[in-house]
Amino acid sequence: MAQIPSKQQILDWVAEHPDASSKRDIAKAFGIKGAERIELKRLLKELEAEGKFERRRRQYQDAEKLPPVTVLRLEAPDAQGDLFARPLEWQGEGPEPRILFSPLKSDPALGQGDRLLARLIPVQGEDYQYQARFIRRISVSPQKIIGIFRKDTEGGRILPIDKGQDKEWRVKADATHGAQPGELVEAEQIGPKGRMGLPLARVTERLGDPSAPRAVSLIAIHQHGIPDEFPDKVLAEAEAAKPATMKGREDLRDLPLITIDPADARDHDDAVAAIIEEDGGATVWVAIADVAYYVRPGTALDREAWKRGNSSYFPDRVVPMLPDALSGDLCSLHEGVDRPVIAVKMRLDPQGNKAGHSFHRGMMRSPASLSYEQAQAAADGNPDEQTAPLVDAAIKPLWHAYDLLKQARSRRQPLELDLPERRIELMPDGRVKSVNFRERFDAHKLIEECMVLANVAAAEELTRRQRPLLFRVHEEPTLEKIEALREVAQSSGFNLAKGQVLQTSHLNRLLGQAEGSDFDELINISTLRSMTQAYYHPENYGHFGLALKSYAHFTSPIRRYSDLVVHRALITAHKWGKDGLSEGEIDRLPETATHISETERRSMAAERDTTDRYLAAYLADRVGTEMTGRISGIQRFGAFIKLDETGADGLLPIREIGNEYFHFDPEAQMLIGSETGLEIGIGQRVTVRLAEAIPTTGGLLLELIELEGNTLPQGPRKSKRGRPLRRKPTQARLAEVKRAAKRKRKRR
Repeated sequence: MAQIPSKQQILDWVAEHPDASSKRDIAKAFGIKGAERIELKRLLKELEAEGKFERRRRQYQDAEKLPPVTVLRLEAPDAQGDLFARPLEWQGEGPEPRILFSPLKSDPALGQGDRLLARLIPVQGEDYQYQARFIRRISVSPQKIIGIFRKDTEGGRILPIDKGQDKEWRVKADATHGAQPGELVEAEQIGPKGRMGLPLARVTERLGDPSAPRAVSLIAIHQHGIPDEFPDKVLAEAEAAKPATMKGREDLRDLPLITIDPADARDHDDAVAAIIEEDGGATVWVAIADVAYYVRPGTALDREAWKRGNSSYFPDRVVPMLPDALSGDLCSLHEGVDRPVIAVKMRLDPQGNKAGHSFHRGMMRSPASLSYEQAQAAADGNPDEQTAPLVDAAIKPLWHAYDLLKQARSRRQPLELDLPERRIELMPDGRVKSVNFRERFDAHKLIEECMVLANVAAAEELTRRQRPLLFRVHEEPTLEKIEALREVAQSSGFNLAKGQVLQTSHLNRLLGQAEGSDFDELINISTLRSMTQAYYHPENYGHFGLALKSYAHFTSPIRRYSDLVVHRALITAHKWGKDGLSEGEIDRLPETATHISETERRSMAAERDTTDRYLAAYLADRVGTEMTGRISGIQRFGAFIKLDETGADGLLPIREIGNEYFHFDPEAQMLIGSETGLEIGIGQRVTVRLAEAIPTTGGLLLELIELEGNTLPQGPRKSKRGRPLRRKPTQARLAEVKRAAKRKRKRR
């Protein structure tokens, strides 16, 4: 009789023979036959229940190791262009192993999201545990789904939480990943439609209770693929960083460089100071955290910062570009401590024009970290205990410089949009306490003008020295978008001139016409929507919105990778050290520009979705309540309403508007009633009833009560069921309705 092996002996055998680890292989290896197989089976089941094993296609594998051949999903290239992959079926309790994918010239082109079967080679002494070799491609970029899991007898279903996506996904019993009913999950498509016509999906990650505190931002983070956990090596590098010394730096510690930020800011990456000159001009200093000193090219910190591209900000959390040891400590310009900076000294003439500038790598020590409210109160003659000693040395000179900068801004005529910023305040348990609009002070505008001036100086400096950099580009709006804006302006009673090269001053005149009127916010929003999206590029195409020929981001390297690139370019240009922009980075600037432009849009979409969900959660208890608002958009399927109290956007479906057929006029951005000729267009005031608020999607559905203070005119007769008979108008009738509407608009 063969001796039954111990659990440890079985584990050792499986580790040494991963390709021969079925129950039959193990029995054969230990000479186990007949009835003894029952005892072996019991041991294997115990190991499986203890998490030491997992069973895969009749073979047992060490749950803390990957099999020699496994299915991987490719991640985006890192800052060095290396491809890493994630195992799709990792079941271990420890951190997921890091896998470097090493393609051969003969391998097909592969990209982020592709799934492949690969052979794994264990690696020692690197920041990854396996190297992967291509065997064959399984699929290309499967669709991702975030939703609520519902269990059934055959596995389960996933109810997506995305707006506009109402189809369910089926999950087979062996693809649930242990998801529990009602749990929020991330999944991916694994095949075409299955039973009952529903597409098939596999759960890849369990995200927990969707109604739990602070789950709202977590949904957006996973939905948009924002990395929110730092690898161990990145954290280790950040923790090992030492404070910078004075070597190679100018001593700027006597300058009254103060930081002015929101009261709840955790990091301070910019500080400002000013000196009033005898001719009435000023010298302005802008000092920026020297992040390049700590984040060197080729390090794990740099690869992770490139991958993230920027920090993402949510009402309940920040997903930073850099670990807190840097972003919240060594790189943050805290009060009373020495901090390394790259500073720009700018000379303003008495008219506010920049007469010259110079860049310096130095060490500063801020005398104070102020909030916007504190700085504004001190400038208004109401200093507190902290700001009183700074009024003459720091506050008054800065406000003098701001007066000069306002003169230059007035001549330059950048786009003067005035859009209130919403502030969602949360209670300790994560529920929304209030939704307010942030108060905007001159202190905000002072900092903005100083940052713009510093960014211009950085772009000009590197252009003059013929050094590669990333420009911040904002191109002119398209003719189609300007025509759409002109229609909105005309329907609101304003004018946007035709027949001339568009300049920001023309748009500012339109904004000035609307200022103080009922259409103020609408014209601001419509103007913003007409703009193209800004992006990063190695070539300079100017910045239309700021009315600047040359512009680069220099002032926020803690939270934007673009600024870190500009800092490194300045270090190289001034020969300040070996931590400048390398030749490899210069070659990859086009790829970096595209990547960080995409990560910026990803963060903006996630932040917007999170705000929508918080607003829907806040309003969920007020379903049935009447609210006022203004029509902010028109589509064939209905109208979008911006609610006055919260600034939330809700949908008024066309089925909820009147008792007649409504024609959609895309040129005039109007819905026109076929029987009454009623015009429903952008800018009109409405009273609506909140019919539905869906926190998981952020959707708000509304019912129309009044339009411009009037109830809707009665349309055609109703059917026996009480529903309106929506009769589509004839072409002749439709043409007459449109002509009448056009004549009516011209008379305004």
